[in-house]
Amino acid sequence: MVQVTILSDNMVGLPLGIGEHGFAAYVEGCGDPLLFDTGSGRAIVPNAITFGKDLRTVKKILISHGHFDHTEALPQVLGIARGAEVWAHPNIFQERIAEKKLGEMVIRRFVGIPHRRDYLETLGAQFLLDAGFREVADGVYLTGEVPRRTAFELGDPDLLIPRGAGFEVDPIQDDQSLVIRTSQGLVVIFGCAHAGMINTLEYAMEKTGERRVRAVLGGTHLGFLTKDQLELSIRALKAMNPQVVAVSHCTGMKAALRLMQEFGDRFTFAHVGRVFQFES
Repeated sequence: MVQVTILSDNMVGLPLGIGEHGFAAYVEGCGDPLLFDTGSGRAIVPNAITFGKDLRTVKKILISHGHFDHTEALPQVLGIARGAEVWAHPNIFQERIAEKKLGEMVIRRFVGIPHRRDYLETLGAQFLLDAGFREVADGVYLTGEVPRRTAFELGDPDLLIPRGAGFEVDPIQDDQSLVIRTSQGLVVIFGCAHAGMINTLEYAMEKTGERRVRAVLGGTHLGFLTKDQLELSIRALKAMNPQVVAVSHCTGMKAALRLMQEFGDRFTFAHVGRVFQFES
């Protein structure tokens, strides 16, 4: 039995736990427990205690991409999961900026990893950086860098990287997702799906040879899409026929409600404390 417990998310759906802008999932049933992302620093340790998940047993921390809301709690986790391996893409330490326009005012803020690599290594982090698709446990994979193939998943224009004296749109090439092979198809967990939800699912199916999608969980970053782009994403997802669509974090409420309309009882929120179980 594969079990996924959400330890960090923007929403709390139970009278227990702490919400924050972030994402983290604790995965059991694939050998030693795996931690996918760490959230933004306020929730993961108290939530792990609340929901009975022992971070001391984590040997591998898997990072979806180098934004603060997925990595800021790395020092807290490394202080508990001592000597853990940190699996990520080589670009996770890229300097990153988010831009917001308020009338004629432009506000930019740093949104990358707020910790230097050498500092995290003093805390015991063992970085395993690779851009490729790779197996992290028996039947569990990180997608690595996902090819951008769809015409409607174009990336968020408000996420930037410095270039020369200015900025350009961040392609977030380090975005990757967690793929778990089960007897009923793939369970795919997104951090934010910056590479595109459909791009990611298609790539996971291509690399594993498994065309059935059992479940999609996590942040889908659909909220910034135009109406037409959202509808194309939903149409493509429906064609894959996932049995569980459980969104969280960066999905956006309007997009989540559209998914609820389309998927009905198969839709739910992957909020703090939510547990998902799948036959392995």
